[in-house]
This record gives sequence, structure tokens and C-alpha cells, in this order.
Amino acid sequence: MLWTSRTVRSLGRGDIDEALALLAKHPVENVYLAARLQELDLSRGEGHALVYAPKGRIEAVCWMSANIVPSAGSIEGAVAFGGRLRRHQQRFSSIFGPADVVTALWSQIQAFWRPPIEERLHQRLMAVGPEKALTATPDKHVRVAHPDELDIIVPAAEAMFIEEIGYAPYSDYAGSLSYRSANLALIRRGHTLAAIEDSQVIFKAEFGSVALGACQLQGVWVTPTRRGQGVAVPALAACVEYARAHVAPVVTLYVNDYNVPAVAAYRRVGFEEVGEFATVLL
Repeated sequence: MLWTSRTVRSLGRGDIDEALALLAKHPVENVYLAARLQELDLSRGEGHALVYAPKGRIEAVCWMSANIVPSAGSIEGAVAFGGRLRRHQQRFSSIFGPADVVTALWSQIQAFWRPPIEERLHQRLMAVGPEKALTATPDKHVRVAHPDELDIIVPAAEAMFIEEIGYAPYSDYAGSLSYRSANLALIRRGHTLAAIEDSQVIFKAEFGSVALGACQLQGVWVTPTRRGQGVAVPALAACVEYARAHVAPVVTLYVNDYNVPAVAAYRRVGFEEVGEFATVLL
């Protein structure tokens, strides 16, 4: 077999700069993975990553924590990671990333793991760069959420997660505390935006990953009673405007191809399709 165990190894402290340089070749596709590496504290065992280095130089990276996230650009690396991961199913909730590498990785482990909850193999990767003029007027009611608003932000985030994934973002009390902590961290970084009326969240979204001059917009949610009333497009425009000024010049996201209303809303703001993602829910 071409890919032996020696070509895949754990990421070490001395690998991070080389890995980030590799990820920077595809910043939009790799923003999530790069952000995790920037946050990584190997001395505390926070998260784990593999590298594919068949000739000594890193050619691919794969993040492994709650999710498996392979880097863009190397089918060979994705196949090698899949071979390494066949016996580790119980740790993960999903695989996501560029569609070609996710499909390659999944093909190596699918027969060895339990059936997935769902395969979403055609998700639109969209982005809007700093040179692109917004094609919608930003909603001035959208602003940075405050820490004292955590108790109304978390239920909105939970509702969005359940709608998107099909189950709650945590399964026990410890998980609920961790989920609140993660949302609070986003708020404190100024990465959660919301429109709030009478202590009710009308719209919210987060910049969950920031790296390589890009930020990934996630958790986009409009309260059900206000859907279809023109809330989303100006609110999204406000998110892009804020990101350009305070977070990163390129804003990216990925969306299910069957979510036609969401795709249309993103396009009305100025987002364009730049690639394809895939997600396997485990």
C-alpha cells in the first residue's frame, strides 16, 4: 500500500508554523482548521491533529477533536488520514471540510464505522471579499452581543443547532456548561452579533473561526416568528460590514445546497460560490 503508517503522525509543536503556511494556500477552505491550530496548546493536550508528511514535508493536516476536519488540497493525505482513523469512531460527531477530501477520507473508514446519521455531500462554500461591494443595506439594529445577554443568546444558538443538525448541542449538564462557556467566549471576543428587541433575539450569528485573513460565519438564525419578513438579508449585510472593520477582510460560510432560501439570501448580500464542502454527521 502506498500510504503507510509512517507517512501520518501527530502534529508536534515544531510543526505548527509549517502547517499554517500550508493551510494559507487555501485560506477560505482552511479557516476553521487554521483557527484551531492557532488556539492549540499542545502542552495541555487541547485537541489533536495529524499531519501527512510522506517525504518529510507536511502535505496535509487533519484536525481531530469533536470533529474531524481534513485540510484542502491533498486527496492522498485524506486517504492516509482515513486509514489511520478507522478504529477511533467513538470520539467524533462529524467530518467536514472541502468535499473532495472529506469524500476521500470517508471512503476509507465508512465500511469500518457505524452508519452515519446523515451525509451532506454537496454544500456550497461561499465567500465575500473586501473588494466586493455589499448589495444590501446593513441593518443598524445588528450589534455585538454583550456578556450579560448570554442567557438569551444561548437558547437562540441551541435552537439553530437543533434545526440544522437534528439534535441538541449537548447531552448532559457538563455539556451544557461547556456550551455556555463556548458561547460566552465568542461574545467576549466580539464575535457574536445579534438584533435584540424587548429582550428577545430576532437574529444572531457568530464568527466561529478567524485565521489567514478570513472569518467563518456560522450559526445564522432568525427567530421563527420573523422569518419571511426581510430580516435576514440586511442582518447578514451588517455582519459582513462588521467583519470587514473588526474581524477579517474575507467572510466565508458553507450552506446546504438544498437550503434554497438561505443560498438566495447570501447571494443578495454579495456572497459568491467559491467551492464545495461536505459534512458527514456521525
